[in-house]
Parts: sequence; C-alpha cells; structure tokens
Amino acid sequence: MAKTKSVYVCQECGAEAAKWIGRCPACGAWNSYVEQVIHKEPASKQAGYISHESSPSKPVRIESVEMTHEERIDTKSDEFNRVLGGGLVPGSLVLIGGEPGIGKSTLALQVALSMADKRILYVSGEESVKQLKLRSDRLDKPSSDCFVVSETSLEQIFVHIRNIEPEVVIIDSIQTISTEWAESSPGSITQVRECAAALLRFAKESTIPVLLIGHITKEGTIAGPKVLEHIVDTVLQFEGDQHYMYRILRANKNRFGSTSELGIFEMQHNGLREVSNPSELLLSQHHEGLSGVAIAGAIEGIRPFLIEVQALVSTAAYGTPQRSATGFDVRRMNMLLAVLEKRAGFRLAQKDVFLNIAGGLKVNDPAIDLALMAAVLSSNLDIAIEKGICMAGEVGLSGEIRPVTRLEQRIMEAEKLGFHQILIPDFHPKRGERRLTNIQITSVRKVEDAFRVLFGQ
Repeated sequence: MAKTKSVYVCQECGAEAAKWIGRCPACGAWNSYVEQVIHKEPASKQAGYISHESSPSKPVRIESVEMTHEERIDTKSDEFNRVLGGGLVPGSLVLIGGEPGIGKSTLALQVALSMADKRILYVSGEESVKQLKLRSDRLDKPSSDCFVVSETSLEQIFVHIRNIEPEVVIIDSIQTISTEWAESSPGSITQVRECAAALLRFAKESTIPVLLIGHITKEGTIAGPKVLEHIVDTVLQFEGDQHYMYRILRANKNRFGSTSELGIFEMQHNGLREVSNPSELLLSQHHEGLSGVAIAGAIEGIRPFLIEVQALVSTAAYGTPQRSATGFDVRRMNMLLAVLEKRAGFRLAQKDVFLNIAGGLKVNDPAIDLALMAAVLSSNLDIAIEKGICMAGEVGLSGEIRPVTRLEQRIMEAEKLGFHQILIPDFHPKRGERRLTNIQITSVRKVEDAFRVLFGQ
C-alpha cells in the first residue's frame, strides 16, 4: 500500500516544513506555506516518462567516451538560432519566460509552423485547439507537420508523444501541467518540479528537444522553484514593453552556447518579424535641426547597434528640480550631471532634466555616457548636434573619456549606416591596428574636448 506524507511547502521559494509556519525562514514571506500530500510510490510507478531501456547505466572512463557530432536543428528563425547558439540541440530542454502578453506563445507557435520539415507536437494548457488555429491563421505561416493538442495531464502528454512520435515538443506552459503522482494544484512548487524533472528525463533519453514556456513573477523572475532553472539547459528571457513594438530575446543560461547573444523582434499584426539591423529602426530620421538628440554606439550582448538618446533640460518651475530617466539608470544619470556641472562648468542644479532612450529599450552599456552628456548639453544650450555624428565613450568622475569594449564593431556599425564622424576615447587599445575606414574618427580625452568638437565651445 502506498505511503502518504503531508508536508508544508512555501509557495515563494519551495522550502519545506513538517508543520505550518506563519513566516518562511528561508525567504521571509508571510502566510506562504500550503499543505501538500505526497504519495511515496515505487520508482517504477512514479510520474513522468518511463524509459524502455532496462539496462542501468554504468560508469565509464572519460577518455573512452565516443564523441559524435550532432547537427543542431534549424528553427528557420535566424534570431532564435542566434540566441540558442546555432539552433536546437537534440535532447535539450529550453525554458522561455516573459511578461504576460509579451508574445511567448506567438514566438513558440511561429517557430513550430516555420519548421515545415519537422514533426512537432504543440501542447497547450492555456488555449483550446480552435484558439491555436486562429493564432496560426493570423501568423500566416506555411503549412507544416505540426500537431496541436490542449492537455494539462503529464501522463496524457506522454501518451500523445508515443502515438505521434514528434521530433520537437513544445509545452505551453509548464505551470499548467500537472501529474497524478503529486496531489497539489497545477503551478505549485511540487507540480512544477516533478513535471520538469519528468520532461528532462524524456528529453535526455529520447534526444527529442523540448521547449517549455514559463510564467514569471511580478519581480520579473521565472515563477516556480529555482530548481526549474537549474534543471533546464537553456533559459531564455523574452522582454520588452507592450506599448512598444520591439521585443528582445536574451539567454540568461545556455549550456550549448553564449549568453551574450540576443535576438530582436518587432511585433506586428501578423506575428513577430525578425529585425536583422536594429540600428535603422532605432534611429529617427526626423531629428535634424532639433536640440537634445545624440546618437550613441552601444553594444547589447555582443551585437552593436546605434541608439538615439533624447534629453530635455528646462528651468525648474516648482523649486525642486526633477530628474527622470526612461531606459537608463537614474543614479548614473545623476552622477553624469554632477560631472557635467563640476568638470565642465555648466550649471544644472536649478533645472529639470528628463532623459529618454528611443525605442523603449533599456540600456546598461556605459559607452552611452558621452552621448547622454552631449544630449543634455545640447538641450541646455538649445544647439543641435550636427547630423551624421555619433559617439561612444564612458565618462569617469574626473571628466575623462574612458575606453570601451568592442570599439571596432561600433565604428563599423556607424560607417555602415552612413555616419561621417564618430567620437571615441583617446585611450582606446590597439590604436595602431585599426583598419582603414571611410568615417572620420575623432579621439577625445576629456568631456571638454568632446564639447568643443560638437558645439565649438
């Protein structure tokens, strides 16, 4: 007869206790413990994928392991392949997380419909089959060998897998899947952990890649236990603002590739469109003659692109000046304003300063410091920066322009987009090994030197 065990599990961090506790000692959350009854079944009857291999694994010497080159599975999406590191690895478990309505299901279904040469099983626990059909008609993708089913039982999902024998499995989402082995509601700590572990065993033993879509908490982290992120091979974060059209896919964890890559998509009425050259979309074509606009050469991951930095400086009407930034760290902006006042001699203490990164992006690259200060000074003096000039440089507390990484990539991106001059730090490495370019490269040592080039002051 099966043994039962009753435990109390924190729904915030997954900590277990033998009795109910008001406050979790692990994460400090109040009233987060919920009773869960767990059946201790034999290993052969536990939830998940039942392997047909009867022979147990044996330890072998690492030198005797035979390596075979496995071709990655092409998802027919260059941006998605870029983030994965070249495509789906057979037997991998990939987790995609993001805000509600950001486009996770659209991305997964679009990838499934694009892989016309693969047999794909799309399991949805949130939408019916008719809703999936409506979404696929809106995406207007070519017909493919894609099977869809609305199912929330893990045991039934494995039945469908054995019947269809797919080459790729997509689960939307892991929080809606439950197993009969754990007596708790779908989305709980136990259900998410057990279902993910069963899907991991299935992926590794069958070499069929599995894509999981996961919910996130209000703090922006993947919902469920942290062990979910440890189990999977790749954790992808799909982010962006619902009020803007751009979406960014980045890898927080990747066992088969780099975590520095990112993919950029544009949300349209017929699905997500890949943005191969984001610089052209992020630059406004109507800012000529307007003050407070500067172009910065930024690096996101290992990908260079030019962004537009906008600033507005006005006299404080209510006594206390306001400092506001969209897409940039406010504390760093305040530091740069202090450097601008102390080292360059421009008085901004009694003026409001508003900063915006065009396109709804959030940028952490310190190389946009110089462009930010130039945009603020341009708005303060009401003098427009000449068209065709961009800049890349980190600003130190003493007003010096510090070197930045991947400078050659930034210069090549600016040259490709038709800019005729770029301001870079004077202390950049490998100064004598730069290739010949058609863009004028101006080296500046301090912020005063950059302002003289831009404004003649």
